Amino acid sequence: MTAPTTAARKGGRWIERWDPEDETFWRESGEKVARRNLLFSVLSEHIGFSVWTLWSVMVLFMGPEYGIDPAGKFSLIAVATLVGGIVRVPYTFAVARFGGRNWTVLSASMLLLPTIAAAFVMEPGTSYTTFVLVAVATGVGGGNFASSMTNINAFFPLRKKGWALGLNAGGGNVGVPVVQLVGLLVIGTAGAAHPRIVLGVYIPLIVVSAVCAALFMDNLAPVRNDTGAAREAVKDPHTWIMSFLYIGTFGSFIGYSFAFGLVLQTQFGRTPLQAASLTFIGPLLGSLIRPVGGSLADRFGGARITLWNFAAMAAASGVVLYASVQKSLPVFLAGFIALFVLSGLGNGSTYKMIPGIFQAKAVARGLGGEEAAAYGRRLSGASMGLIGAVGAIGGLGINLAFRQSFLTAGTGTAAFVAFLAFYAACFAVTWAVYLRSAPRARPTGRQMAAERPAPVYAEV
Repeated sequence: MTAPTTAARKGGRWIERWDPEDETFWRESGEKVARRNLLFSVLSEHIGFSVWTLWSVMVLFMGPEYGIDPAGKFSLIAVATLVGGIVRVPYTFAVARFGGRNWTVLSASMLLLPTIAAAFVMEPGTSYTTFVLVAVATGVGGGNFASSMTNINAFFPLRKKGWALGLNAGGGNVGVPVVQLVGLLVIGTAGAAHPRIVLGVYIPLIVVSAVCAALFMDNLAPVRNDTGAAREAVKDPHTWIMSFLYIGTFGSFIGYSFAFGLVLQTQFGRTPLQAASLTFIGPLLGSLIRPVGGSLADRFGGARITLWNFAAMAAASGVVLYASVQKSLPVFLAGFIALFVLSGLGNGSTYKMIPGIFQAKAVARGLGGEEAAAYGRRLSGASMGLIGAVGAIGGLGINLAFRQSFLTAGTGTAAFVAFLAFYAACFAVTWAVYLRSAPRARPTGRQMAAERPAPVYAEV
């Protein structure tokens, strides 16, 4: 395998040959190129997450003069969550259609639309319908995650995917606390009457991320949309099982990120400044630990890390539930921040499981070497967009649960009961599907196929 050849065609930089599983290729040229693309992918995804979660900050600026009650504010952040989940599906396939570099440039540039629109409408007297439409437009930022993860998945070998995907997603997730920190700085210095300053910070950053993608990223010519793989992934039960588990990890992370500040204001009577000073902590820690979750999964197996992570999330939900009933803000903060940290850890471990599951299926069918790796890349790439979309839509469930809980009881207690039950279900599914029948010693692919119809996934 020679060094990657970069050619200018179809309007961008294209690498014609790419074989990351070849250790010589990886060592001599592939790793350097992959890391460069990872760096600027993180930058673009980071800004995308900030724009997607923009309304978690904007609602903190919306005082009584805006005439919007807490349920209306939860609805604003819910529609942004929903659209961000839905657009992940087409964004996944856009990478192969247009090229990872080309699509990153375009998707980053598209973030200007909702940001500039928000700058025009953020003032008392604007109709609620207008706010909803602008919140819908911010959903395009959620799609950047899917295209970025699909792109980076193709650049790295299986043995590095947990680390690379965890770092890519974690760096993107940090966009959530960063926009909240920017909001805190604005509220703390200029006051809650100046939301446009936040938007003025992000407009030039969006331009920078698009320009950097154009200058420093590459398209991989071997990456092609495979409609057969997409159909196979949709029919595969593991795609839907992992979608369910990803609701528990990423759905929790993004749902809590949108709702945390509003819960503090509504249930604990915090002012915008007090809420903003606390809101960023959980998303920041959850984002930073996501690569750790991927690395732990690389070392110990994603299924094992995911299993015990869900047990810990159920326990943390119990702490938050207790604090909600007792109206204890310190205990509530401790439990809620623990939920953020654990959701970030689980994000890394569940995403590591995806390529491992499909490669394990290939081994169970008697495939080996590059043939098994190619099958794993093909199916995992096709399934990632769907899994990411369903997981993100899970964040909608978080926000709707809070909305209903506050409408009916005035607190989030009922929502926390539901979250605890859901994490218990995720624990049970992880154990039953991926760990229950795992032997002590890992068998060969032929042994696995002979002993049971489905492969063993304890070490994925």
